[in-house]
Amino acid sequence: MSIDALFEQLKHPNPHLRDRAMWELAEAKDDTIIPRLMSVLDEENTTLRRAAVKALGAVGPETIPPLVDALLNSDNVTVRGSAAKALAQVAICHPEIPFSETGIQGLTQALDDPNPVVHIAAVMALGEIGSSEVVEILIKALETTENPALAVSIVNGLASIGDGRAVAVLKAITEQESVDSYVRETAVSALSRLELVINNQPPA
Repeated sequence: MSIDALFEQLKHPNPHLRDRAMWELAEAKDDTIIPRLMSVLDEENTTLRRAAVKALGAVGPETIPPLVDALLNSDNVTVRGSAAKALAQVAICHPEIPFSETGIQGLTQALDDPNPVVHIAAVMALGEIGSSEVVEILIKALETTENPALAVSIVNGLASIGDGRAVAVLKAITEQESVDSYVRETAVSALSRLELVINNQPPA
């Protein structure tokens, strides 16, 4: 199937056909694929936009530099949010490859994005990466942010990673009367989830 036909198939209502096209694009050695996928990150057709996000993740780490550039420099909030989600897909599709420092730094900067669509997507992407460095970044951001929506996202992100260092941080939040009540409630439920994740981890 031609590259053009595969791009057309990314719009297909059948998710299996979209996924097949996505992986075929990822495996095709064609220099036009990444720029073409990047160009639809603001596409109004949500099916195509989401398929492009997944396809960029499937292509792999070489998509990280252009995605970080879009994440930090685009004036379009849809592009910035899609770029963060695509970075998460890189981590999901290629867990065996250590995530690049460029990608981690870009997502860390995006935590300060004024739009919740973007900073929440950045937290989710960092959660998918889940490295020791990322846990430190999320803990620091949680301790310094004054944005309750961002704090809630980080609390949930830390719970999903399952790193023991987050336990003390979340416990401290549940005990601070000055913390937003919704953030405290989220930390309480996140703590029980986090302890479940830690207890179910296979021994090292």
